[in-house]
Amino acid sequence: MLELSIETKEDWWEVEALFDHCFAPGREALSSYRLRDDVPPIAELCLVVRDDFNVIGGAVRFWPVTVGGKDTLLLGPIAVHPTRQGEGLGGFLMRESLRHATDLGWTRVMLVGDASYYNRFGFTKLEEVIMPPPTNPDRVLGKELEKGAWENVKGTVEKKNS
Repeated sequence: MLELSIETKEDWWEVEALFDHCFAPGREALSSYRLRDDVPPIAELCLVVRDDFNVIGGAVRFWPVTVGGKDTLLLGPIAVHPTRQGEGLGGFLMRESLRHATDLGWTRVMLVGDASYYNRFGFTKLEEVIMPPPTNPDRVLGKELEKGAWENVKGTVEKKNS
């Protein structure tokens, strides 16, 4: 049995260890991390999946950013422990977290990732959205949580000021 819950302060080290294990060394040097510096994640959208042994098998976090001055969600990181991959946890986390984001009134979400994977969740390339360098523009993807939410939204992705 899997349990989905909001990440707590007590989960932080275990989630960070999962991200370290799943991503290449130096992950925090990526431009998306500059958008997260000194900005708290959106707590109610940071989710973990635990198994019967209370071990985290997957986690996702979201951050507030702006694109052309408009509030936008930045999804990531999202990870599933290698021993749990192939069980559908990544898809489950993606669908549930996006459902929660919609329920909370968010209208658009973006991420930096492989279109070949994220297309299945409705993400497409954002042609006129610019991530800080060095980001491959082909990896800047977005999804509307409300119809028309990306229409006329363009420009540079910037850190959300509190």
